[in-house]
Amino acid sequence: MSTALSLSLKQARRLALSAQGFAGRRSASAVKAARLNQMIERLGVVQIDSVNAVVRSHYLPLFSRLGEYAPSLLEHAAWGAGKRRTLFEYWGHEASLLPHALYPLMRWRMQRAAQGQGIYSQLASFGREQHAVVQRVLATVRDQGATGAGALTTRVERAGPWWDWSAEKMALEWLFAAGEVTVAGRRGFERLYDVPERVLPSAWLAHPEVPEADAQRQLLLHSAAALGVATEKDLRDYFRLEPKDSQARLAELVEAGALLPVQVEGWDKPAYCLPGLSIPRAVKTSALLSPFDSLIWERARTERLFDFRYRLEIYTPQPKRVYGYYVLPFLHNERLAGRVDLRAERSTGRLLVHALHEEAMGLDEEGVYALARNLLEMARWLGLAEVWVNCPKAQSERLRSALVG
Repeated sequence: MSTALSLSLKQARRLALSAQGFAGRRSASAVKAARLNQMIERLGVVQIDSVNAVVRSHYLPLFSRLGEYAPSLLEHAAWGAGKRRTLFEYWGHEASLLPHALYPLMRWRMQRAAQGQGIYSQLASFGREQHAVVQRVLATVRDQGATGAGALTTRVERAGPWWDWSAEKMALEWLFAAGEVTVAGRRGFERLYDVPERVLPSAWLAHPEVPEADAQRQLLLHSAAALGVATEKDLRDYFRLEPKDSQARLAELVEAGALLPVQVEGWDKPAYCLPGLSIPRAVKTSALLSPFDSLIWERARTERLFDFRYRLEIYTPQPKRVYGYYVLPFLHNERLAGRVDLRAERSTGRLLVHALHEEAMGLDEEGVYALARNLLEMARWLGLAEVWVNCPKAQSERLRSALVG
């Protein structure tokens, strides 16, 4: 192993922000499909989540980086027809949207699911026990095309475990994990499944099989490119690799010189980066971040990089919440400088600010005005008429002034 490079924490933070697409200036012109696809390719994965307090989470990371893009661009890329469709749904980092180029790198995971290995053992057991149900569901999807679980269920009583899934829903989940069906589109938030040959480009379906170890190495390299500098656990978590796989492949990449060991100031674990580091002198940007943004989804890494402890409190009883129901961290000039509890109240056309919590260093005047601009921009993007500050005066007096200033 070569001698580790050394980075200050500030350098590591700038490298991470740049890798995650925050170092460039937002364009004043309309965001085109090509630019949106470039950003998704840079990130490698966009997590999907059903919570709709502001907007579905998969829309937010692109807004944070690109500004006011048309949501239809993402919808066409994810679920559109023909060449406009550039993404597929699969288990990348949780349920995710991924570029088509990563499809061959996920086939080994599909094969593991088909064989019932690891986390797929229970679904595979169901598949063996309910083989007739699985075959009936697959045949129906082949015959009917894009089909949701609700249209297939024959259950009249509660199923019990697995989130009260019906047998047909469990069959679809296993077929999806195993790559036998894929997501053709969505109705509301319900997945509509079809067979891959009617959804995905034939070139990617016909792509030569990538050996499991090669695919894992390539995924780790994608993770390193997207994170900038990262520990083994950070790299592994990005595409949810198993520790034994990640550790073995990482050692191979370091031995080959494809990844370089790095010592980051204050980190107690070794980190890694791609060769040819280019660290910005500064990252001047501000953005409101989804709780599921790839910059912050690994909470331990967020603490190491930004000294910012962040936990989602959606499932915390209201009296026990510290910051609020749906809290978006506010990134400003290389710091996570605050937390904003937001809700889009579509019935009144308002973006509600329920709480604003500044971090210990606080927001200077520039930061408060940057937050106001981000809130106004988000309201316009969501088609809401105004930002309504609904939190205590002590938290919000400067923000109220900035919103009208």
